[in-house]
Amino acid sequence: MTNASTPPPGPPSAAKRPHSFERHGIKVEDQWAWLRDPGYPDVKDKDVLSYLKAENAWFEGAMKPHKPLTDRLFAEMKGRIKEDDSSVPQKDGDFLYWRAFETGAQYRKWYRKPVAGGEDQLILDETALAEGHDYFRLGAMSVSPDGRYLAYAIDDDGSERFEARIKDLFSGELLPEVIPGTLSTLVWTSDNKGLLYGLANDNWRTDNARLHWLGTPVESDVELFHEADEGFRVSIGLTSSEKWIVLATGDHVTTEAWLVPADNPTAKPMLVAARQPGREYDVDEHEGTLYIRTNDTHPNFRLVTAAMDAPGDWTEVIAPDPHFYLTDFTLFKRFYVTEGRQDGLDQIELRDYATHGVKRLSFPEASYSASLDDNPEYDVTKLRIGYESMVTPDTIYDYHLDSGEKALLKVQEIPSGYDASRYATERLEIAARDGTMVPVSIVYARDFPRDGSAPLHLYGYGAYGMAMEPGFSTVRLSLLDRGFAFALAHIRGGDDLGQQWYLDGKLEKRTNTFNDFVDVAKGLIELGYSSAGRITISGGSAGGELMGAVMNSDPDLWGAVVAHVPFVDVLNTMLDETLPLTPGEWPEWGNPIEDKAAFETILAYDPYNGVKSQAYPPLMVTAGLNDPRVTYWEPAKWVAKLRATKTDDNILLLKTNMGAGHGGKSGRFESLEETAEEFAFILWQMGIEG
Repeated sequence: MTNASTPPPGPPSAAKRPHSFERHGIKVEDQWAWLRDPGYPDVKDKDVLSYLKAENAWFEGAMKPHKPLTDRLFAEMKGRIKEDDSSVPQKDGDFLYWRAFETGAQYRKWYRKPVAGGEDQLILDETALAEGHDYFRLGAMSVSPDGRYLAYAIDDDGSERFEARIKDLFSGELLPEVIPGTLSTLVWTSDNKGLLYGLANDNWRTDNARLHWLGTPVESDVELFHEADEGFRVSIGLTSSEKWIVLATGDHVTTEAWLVPADNPTAKPMLVAARQPGREYDVDEHEGTLYIRTNDTHPNFRLVTAAMDAPGDWTEVIAPDPHFYLTDFTLFKRFYVTEGRQDGLDQIELRDYATHGVKRLSFPEASYSASLDDNPEYDVTKLRIGYESMVTPDTIYDYHLDSGEKALLKVQEIPSGYDASRYATERLEIAARDGTMVPVSIVYARDFPRDGSAPLHLYGYGAYGMAMEPGFSTVRLSLLDRGFAFALAHIRGGDDLGQQWYLDGKLEKRTNTFNDFVDVAKGLIELGYSSAGRITISGGSAGGELMGAVMNSDPDLWGAVVAHVPFVDVLNTMLDETLPLTPGEWPEWGNPIEDKAAFETILAYDPYNGVKSQAYPPLMVTAGLNDPRVTYWEPAKWVAKLRATKTDDNILLLKTNMGAGHGGKSGRFESLEETAEEFAFILWQMGIEG
């Protein structure tokens, strides 16, 4: 049995150094501001590094007695992974493409073979590219229309500054040109001679679209588009027909799109519709008609069309619906597909161009996740669909348009065994304090007791309009099989119930997110799923902010907390317009530099500033030294302040990945090791046998 034990003596202590600032007549103390290395992103300050290393040593010492449990969990999790797994091949032009892991490999290999027959061809070997690096991530990749060239981008330190390279797939040779500092998709021109990309500027903002002609120096690349608003980001894409390149720019609330011919990328871009504050739209093209999804008349979006010669003159084809949230659309040659959520549940609809008549696909469970999978071709007779639920493993099938048949292609294989009949899932609704009904997806073993005695793990995010999909997880089984229930709180701030659900959890309504999470926990207690102190919680990034806020407000509810790369120093970050993301984040959080009300709102819920003299639950925190999204000093400052302020003796751990970024370690088994550590910490605090 693994019991809570006294950690090694001497937790780290970060010195208090007087520092304060005043804004809008309000003075704010920040005694750990020194943990931000002024040379960031090059972190060399000896005091900073010494503190981070001391925290890492404290983490290792505290977790060492529980390594047998961590090892058991890792073995379980690894045993559920088919090591030599591969994706279902998909046709794109003259080739079938797929990706595969080899036994023992941390990274994938990418393959193709001719549709007409021939040998398998290894087109990209992630394992070879990752060799010698502590971190590796494959970013954008794109094959030229004629199938000859592969453009791909890699990040080998977690900083999310990618290096783009080009490979001749016919010869196997790399082209000499290398493009450093990319942060975008890679899009080919239709003549296979040009590649569009975006560079990250000094502040890690993609404010441009550039064109590289094969065989020319990268220094001579042409800037096709530049965005002047520092809060906007530029993205590059192709229409479904691949006739047009889409240059889009926007922040979290406003977008604008331009089109250039894929066969003439230096032509003057055509503006679809000028930006209007608060209006979002995205665009595609079919046979000379533009299709545009927009929220101009309703938060749940509608679909309109426009002629190419009058792109701003819109005609509605799908009206907005308060119960149906239109999240995406995909144009094919003979039909198009809309995706969305009906009262929070995923829907896929096939539609006719002539009448816009609809056929909705049906799915068997009450709570699930479903979407279009990889469908690269424009003219198709079947659709690749992905489906899963909290008890159903990832399932891939082809939907045949003529017959309506769903041809099963693959079900996620779990080598160590999995019996879905042993588990049950529900979709609940729990009332928040303002009367709003908040959905909750929950899974548990069928013998799970409803008397409040069992532990429950509650996960949440609640930001940026990102929904929490009720999908399948093999690692989650390690908690379910030890008596836990696992719940996803679909709190406001995500767009689980539509765009208004998102709007009701941001800016001045941000506290709805935190209140929803707390009220879901209390509701689950009332329903007998667990009890106060038996609920463990976790969240990352903005979900880590959530963890900090609910620890400050309701510390007694939580038996253990895990906060991954937590965005907890919200006020200081939003006040610093030199940080890479800050100007683009103001529409999400508010601009406390100019707006006193925004300053006061953020200060009131800010987890770091809200740390108070009280008992806190056991806490494990992770950070990445190279993280450009949530800088390492946010969790470091938060932990330092908690150590100096909290009144309990509960364990507090900080682990900083010194060679990784926002996503933690990159290899599939290395990331499993980190999950095993997290679960070992949770089980340790719950006093549950290994």
